[in-house]
Amino acid sequence: MIKLIASDMDGTLLDEHSQVPPETYDLILALRERGVRFAASSGRRYDRLCEFFAPIKDRMDFVASNGAQVYADGRLVDREVYSHLAIKRLARTVGMFENLHLALFDRSKSYLLDDESKFVREIDKDLPNAERIWELPSADVSIIKASVFCDDGAVMDYAYVLERELGDEFVFAPSGSAWIDAMQRGVSKASGIQQLMDHYGIDADEVMAFGDSMNDYEIIRLVGQGCAMANGRPALRAVADRVIGFNRDHAVQQELRRVLESLDER
Repeated sequence: MIKLIASDMDGTLLDEHSQVPPETYDLILALRERGVRFAASSGRRYDRLCEFFAPIKDRMDFVASNGAQVYADGRLVDREVYSHLAIKRLARTVGMFENLHLALFDRSKSYLLDDESKFVREIDKDLPNAERIWELPSADVSIIKASVFCDDGAVMDYAYVLERELGDEFVFAPSGSAWIDAMQRGVSKASGIQQLMDHYGIDADEVMAFGDSMNDYEIIRLVGQGCAMANGRPALRAVADRVIGFNRDHAVQQELRRVLESLDER
């Protein structure tokens, strides 16, 4: 029996206009009434996710900032902060390439290490409360997310280069068409979902997850029912237990409805 459902946002739960389809809220609440918890799992920060789910945010869980912020029952159960030394190394390496531009995020701000015109806002990189900085934030600023914008489209090339330079500290995952997420080793959406599983005493085979991008890879591999979107990355579709429909057709919502129907038949 499924006890926890986790879904990515952009390209997955959200429609083609990056909006939450209206039926989603009722589906999540109906699942909760039947003992199935729902978690939004995203590269977006917790505060931004709460805006999407404002009507029901207190009745669901969150794995935000690619696993750096985990909330269960409205309570913070884990927060992973980048080391200041690691951020220094990342900034120094990104600075070697004129086509790469670094953005850092704390719980409320986006710190841009280049002019704002150098960045293109995209999916979870909408850069809320952007602040242009010329020096790294001080060591007492808790950075929970780091992303690199690639302005020439060679995302895979630069992800490889960054992995070769900094692979001992970071995992680099392409995100969207021009961004690369620099994730702390050992911290991912999967580690966040594992925190929720431990919190509730849920096993992996009781979890269903949905995703479309490579930062969903670990979670799709972790859970008992890993579902990739038809519009997802080829490698993710290859390892998923199932490939469902397109986000524009509300495929995740159709699957949530199917889970509800199976529970009602019991």
